[in-house]
Amino acid sequence: MARLKLGVLVSGRGSNLQALIDACRDPAFPAEVALVVSNVAGAPALERARAAGVPSETIPHRGFPSRAAFDAAVDGRLRTAGVGLVCLAGFMRLFTPEFVAGWRDRMLNIHPSLLPAFPGLDPHGQAIAAGVRISGCTVHLVRAAMDCGPIVVQAAVPVLPADTPESLGARVLAAEHRAYPLAVRLFAEGRVRVAGESVTIDGADWDAAPTLLCPAGP
Repeated sequence: MARLKLGVLVSGRGSNLQALIDACRDPAFPAEVALVVSNVAGAPALERARAAGVPSETIPHRGFPSRAAFDAAVDGRLRTAGVGLVCLAGFMRLFTPEFVAGWRDRMLNIHPSLLPAFPGLDPHGQAIAAGVRISGCTVHLVRAAMDCGPIVVQAAVPVLPADTPESLGARVLAAEHRAYPLAVRLFAEGRVRVAGESVTIDGADWDAAPTLLCPAGP
């Protein structure tokens, strides 16, 4: 069976891109990274793509007269590459509702909190300030509103008494690198079913739902 083609959109260092590239190196993994697009020239993520031999390019958002024009350029490039699933991996732009609608239920994002808790900026600082004992990350389908959409996979990590946003962030990031490939695998295997704003996973009991529990240690 043909592997699902991924289009990964990045703006920064690309550690989640690297996790997807590493997962796709396994011939048994049911997806491949077909294209990496960055809106930032010189983003470290682009070097990761080049090192892995993955096609990549920069589409600078400042070169377009509007968000819609930029979105149309990205959309066209993804479709030319035959992308079946878009993965946002630290992509620091909000898309127009029209772009989101065009990729409805075929575009994933990862956010470093257990959504719907702590959306937006500084989720680790929000979690520490709130005094929660558990935080984590969420892979979800993208909707027009920021950090909203049906949840596919979550990974939970403990919040330790001495945590700073940086130490908690490092722990959550390690969980992200497990959660994103799992979510992609579920999609590529055709096991994700979307009904409105909820997701069910074929072959998974409630007790075996895709939630990862990650320890405090390395």
